[in-house]
Amino acid sequence: MINKKIIMNSRRIFLKQAGIAAAAGLILPSFACVKSSKAIGLQLYSLRDVLPQDPRGVIAKVAAAGYKEVETYGYSPKDGFWGLDPKSFKNLLIEHGLTAPSGHYGIDGYIKDGNEDDFKAYIAAASAIGSAYLTVPYLGDDLRQSADDYKKVAAKLNKAGELCKASGLKIAYHNHDFELKSWGDTTGLEIMLKETDPKLVDFEMDIYWVVRSGKDPIKMFEAYPGRFTMWHVKDMNKTNEDKNTEIGSGKIDYKGIFKHAKQSGVKHYIMEQENFDKEPFASIKQSNEYIKNELL
Repeated sequence: MINKKIIMNSRRIFLKQAGIAAAAGLILPSFACVKSSKAIGLQLYSLRDVLPQDPRGVIAKVAAAGYKEVETYGYSPKDGFWGLDPKSFKNLLIEHGLTAPSGHYGIDGYIKDGNEDDFKAYIAAASAIGSAYLTVPYLGDDLRQSADDYKKVAAKLNKAGELCKASGLKIAYHNHDFELKSWGDTTGLEIMLKETDPKLVDFEMDIYWVVRSGKDPIKMFEAYPGRFTMWHVKDMNKTNEDKNTEIGSGKIDYKGIFKHAKQSGVKHYIMEQENFDKEPFASIKQSNEYIKNELL
């Protein structure tokens, strides 16, 4: 038999709590409408001096610093991810509430001779840890001596994109400053953007290197909307452009750049810092908090 008194008391409690919540919403709008935020990632190369010696401890500290995503580097079929095979590394990420949407895998060999063995091993590793992107981090000097070289690279990226697509991945290309060197009236990066299939190849803009080269990231978003689906968010020291610093403490106008996120097509914000003037884990935590609280 249903106890009507219990039902009426429960209803009174519900109405009272609802009234409190509504009042809080009037007094503190943020209570009623919490600002959503996107996950912030860390390029693990930032911690290359300590990560190989203690991958489990470092990953735990990355999560404690507030990151929800990581971007890998340095995988090899022989040594895996710093001594961990892909399954073990994925389990480590899961243990700390992390995902790895992207990883950096060097493919100079594949670009030179078309040998797919190592490349397919990279695809397998990226798939095993649940990544969406296999990202090319760098091009050797011998692969970028002319505009025609960049066209050849673009053709290989398209082929690599087909291989990635078959495994549910997408290939992406990460820039430094050398891709922004002029070849006549264009640059290597522009050649790759124009010569690659947007359905197969994305780009990861390293904003620090774009700014350091003298280019404007916003103008690049305007010229190639939707192509830069990942960003490396890396700040430039105010007095020494060779050095990085915590996001928001340098000379790059990130507040202005983040206003154009939709135009860029960005899906993943990946913080990177290649050198530190303070304790690295305190530094990466500071950058995370600035991005989360001031930029997103």
